[in-house]
Amino acid sequence: MKKFRKVLDGLTTSSPVNPGGSPGCGSAAGTPSAAPTPRELEIQETLMSEHFQICKTVRHGFPYQPTALAFDPVQKILAIGSRSGGIRILGRPGVDCHSQHESGAAVLQMQFLINEGALVTACADDTLHLWSLRQRLPAILHSLKFNRERITFCHLPFQSKWLYVGTERGNTHIVNIESFILSGYVIMWNKAIELSTKTHPGPVVHLSDSPKDEGKLLIGFESGTIVMWDLRAKRADFRIYYDEAIHSVSWHHEGRQFMCSHSDGSLSMWNMRNTAKPFQVTFPHGKTQRDGRKESCKPILKVEYKTSRNSSEAFVIFSGGLSYDKAGRRPTLTIMHGKAITVLEMDYPIVDFMVLCETPYLNEVQEPYAVVVLLEKDFVVVDLTQSNFPIFENPYPMDVHESPVTCTAYFADCPPDIIPVLYSIGAKHKKTGYSHKEWPVSGGTWTVGSQTYPEIIITGHADGSIKFWDATAITLQMLYKLKTSKVFEKPKTGDMGRSADLVEEDPYAVQMISWCPQSRIFCVVGISAHVILYRFSKHDANTIITSLELRLQCEMEDVISPSDTENTPCFSDPSGHSPQPQPPSPRSNTPDSVRDSIPCLKVKDRMIRMPPGYQAELVVQLLWVDGEPPQQITCLDLNSAYGLLALGNCNGLAVVDYLQKTILLCMSTLELYGSADPFQRLTRSPRKNRQSTSGLTELSDNQVSLDLERSKSPTSESRENSFSRSRSSSVSSIDRETKEAVTTLQFAESYGRKSDSLPTPCLWVGTSLGLVLIIPMSIPTDEQERQEDPVTVAPTGTVLMLKGSVLRFGFLDCGGALINSPYEVWRDQHAPDDPDRPRKRKLVNFSPSSSQEACGDGHLAVVCSERQAKVFYMPSQACLYVHNITESSFVLRADVVSVSNSVCLACFCANGHIMILSLPSLRPLLDVSYLPLTDMRIARTFCFTNGGQALYLCSPTEIQRITYSQEMCVNLQETLGELFTPIETPEAQNRGFLKGFFGGNAQTFDREELFGEASAGKASRSLAQHIPGQGGIEGMKAAAGGVVGDLARARIALDERGQRLGELEERTALMMTSAETFSKHAHELMLKCKDKKWYQF
Repeated sequence: MKKFRKVLDGLTTSSPVNPGGSPGCGSAAGTPSAAPTPRELEIQETLMSEHFQICKTVRHGFPYQPTALAFDPVQKILAIGSRSGGIRILGRPGVDCHSQHESGAAVLQMQFLINEGALVTACADDTLHLWSLRQRLPAILHSLKFNRERITFCHLPFQSKWLYVGTERGNTHIVNIESFILSGYVIMWNKAIELSTKTHPGPVVHLSDSPKDEGKLLIGFESGTIVMWDLRAKRADFRIYYDEAIHSVSWHHEGRQFMCSHSDGSLSMWNMRNTAKPFQVTFPHGKTQRDGRKESCKPILKVEYKTSRNSSEAFVIFSGGLSYDKAGRRPTLTIMHGKAITVLEMDYPIVDFMVLCETPYLNEVQEPYAVVVLLEKDFVVVDLTQSNFPIFENPYPMDVHESPVTCTAYFADCPPDIIPVLYSIGAKHKKTGYSHKEWPVSGGTWTVGSQTYPEIIITGHADGSIKFWDATAITLQMLYKLKTSKVFEKPKTGDMGRSADLVEEDPYAVQMISWCPQSRIFCVVGISAHVILYRFSKHDANTIITSLELRLQCEMEDVISPSDTENTPCFSDPSGHSPQPQPPSPRSNTPDSVRDSIPCLKVKDRMIRMPPGYQAELVVQLLWVDGEPPQQITCLDLNSAYGLLALGNCNGLAVVDYLQKTILLCMSTLELYGSADPFQRLTRSPRKNRQSTSGLTELSDNQVSLDLERSKSPTSESRENSFSRSRSSSVSSIDRETKEAVTTLQFAESYGRKSDSLPTPCLWVGTSLGLVLIIPMSIPTDEQERQEDPVTVAPTGTVLMLKGSVLRFGFLDCGGALINSPYEVWRDQHAPDDPDRPRKRKLVNFSPSSSQEACGDGHLAVVCSERQAKVFYMPSQACLYVHNITESSFVLRADVVSVSNSVCLACFCANGHIMILSLPSLRPLLDVSYLPLTDMRIARTFCFTNGGQALYLCSPTEIQRITYSQEMCVNLQETLGELFTPIETPEAQNRGFLKGFFGGNAQTFDREELFGEASAGKASRSLAQHIPGQGGIEGMKAAAGGVVGDLARARIALDERGQRLGELEERTALMMTSAETFSKHAHELMLKCKDKKWYQF
């Protein structure tokens, strides 16, 4: 603990802030302003640097740009690989893990070591990786980098430690899974095909061992060549040369026939007895034309051929194969069962699919029960056990991106009753028709941790929808969905109206949200310059939505006079462009005087029946003025205790009384200052420099460079390819034109004037020029008077100054504790009247004077801008602490948050740094370069919350949650699910004497004898490079970090001991076999040479 003693300026009546470069405006953290000392302020700060650490916790949503799919039929866990090198491993709800290849190379293929707790991945950089899943955070044990050949296909037989790897050159290599070293056994393409063949067969597209004999390997080449390779004899059993290119091959479980899918949309069936030609060729979706020929079809990219005990007919499941003449048809998955053909249309292109079967053994009846279909933007599981093939209800939050996410909000430690209420309302609107069976991906174990509290994530979307998510205990489950577009009339066909002129694509896109969990009042800011206020009710209601319209349009541009810079040296770097996106400008540039005093959207003006849940009560819209569209709303705040709503944009500020449905204040930023304006303004024509545009809903997928050289003007911003903002080093430039926008607002119990002795309701206003205004308000306290008497708002001219655009306010009492905003306790306005309990407004107030007696009156105000943070003492407005956060970048997001029973200021900068500052002294506690670069999507969605947590949209489809709390990082292992659980491998069925005799005995095949170094030799060192991983050490460290460390270590030790005993047994058996072989050969040699003379040798 450290005591900080700071001096208050409570007596002097000098300027609101020291504008010069005096010691009172220094940049060192913890340096107090040199002011008179009426009394000392002592605050004990408990937060230290060791309390903070950055780490990722969990990722939610659909894996962006998926590329590969794998499933473990015994452990029942599923893996999805992505183009960026990510791996998502899914099990039962709560078992959801994300890992990342450091190279960032796309995942081409994945293979589980079935029931072994391991996964092999093949990446686009021609590297194989072995992942251990026996710890909660997967780690790489080995890597193998191919130097001269490109990997195209991998196959790992069940219960084998030898991985077959096909390459682009047509060769097949074999890798030992245990050591991750190449075997000297190689199947070269020129040995696989006949010597008389003049053309190269192409890359290997399929590898599989015969279900009847594991010593036979089926190799499929892209050109249509199929080779059955005898691994023991090292020669081809047969070769098939087919005219059409092959995409996939699937065996019948008896191993007597197999099926191929081709590029012409056909399926060919081959019998092992006669491989000269296929015994059946079908075009499932190709009709016979009049001339007798089949119509051309699209390629069948994959086929699965599965058998079932209950039916003599097999399942044939494939993707693609539709005829070309049916343009516009959606991607399909076809299920053929006997003569029945079912075509399932998908919403997105199919990336991959897998048929889930009861047995892991390929030579047994497969018993398929589900199909996992991985689409480009969705994940579907189809139930095969029912004739209508229903889909399973997905327990994972895979629909975060149902409409593009445009904004996020994160609330930790919510009221405990809010989640059940939202869930009960949302459950009434759930879709039906799902399969009644349990979700088939049920592997792993997960339990709710002891240290959990209610958390809610809210996402706003491009179509105007809002989704509430239960984010408690690292899970994510949708609670409730709200559609804001229902408030407005639909535009008529052919006449898109003024909304189409303003926003061409998404007129309802959500730009900002504000929620009071205690009062359950919810506000939405839309891209069409509108605000919708919702109240929550458990009952349906018939109401008319009130609509208020505002003319918040500045008639002149406020420009800082060059001559004024000499008087304000402390404000040499004002921020001139709001960080929020701008709405698209009208398509027509003609100054149409008809467009005046009209809103962008038309609110429904009739009686509307509203279902239980959030019900719209008020809509506030900004109007067109003289052909100029309304500028986007840049900030919003509501306070349920005051019954007020404040909004601002680049033109000014408006305050609305939503209880009386009246507009209290609508003023330009310049008018708010009055005589206290610290700058001289020049007037210009409002049409000389029209505001530039940038989209809200087109979130860039690529990271874009940040222009920190201060060379671009705000008007030169492109729609999404730039994340630059004007940062002119001096305001003395003649070309410098800056409109002052309202960038942040907050209602609070504070002091509007230095002379105030008691706190009153105030509105704190921050602008893009780094100025802070405090506007006191007079609100009637009696409930009846509050409904009838007007609220008075009187700007006082109180101005505080910082560098850069103001982002956030926070308030502390004199003991350093956070002062929460007052709120109204929720009451259901549409509930039936109860005469015994009349409904009255119940307010909860956190006045700073009530929480401090020894310290006297007053409180601390924390103000954070893009460049700077300051702490002021109110009501004297003395600057106690100041800290320059960054000089080379700027802060995108700042929040005053509670961590470890204390308070701090969390900042996220445009250069990817996350910074934590102590309060009130503004000591730097953490500065970590978390992201190398920041794109618009991350900048728009990053937010901090209490409890040491934060989130952002890491891709257009995924939410990444992180923690900056050391305690949470340490306990992360306990909150995550277990991916691997010890399960007995199911025993193989008895094949019977006749089947074993006539069908061959696959168990006699010894891969170790063929592929081991003793018989096959070593592979060329230049062919592939082995890279050891740190998975084993990391896994042990991770297991040791939690409460279950001892058990985990014991289990790992037992597993390793059992593995070593198994290896010893194998080695002993191998040595006995070698000894017997050696004895046999020695005896044969002795008999052969017994009668020979010495000169005959």
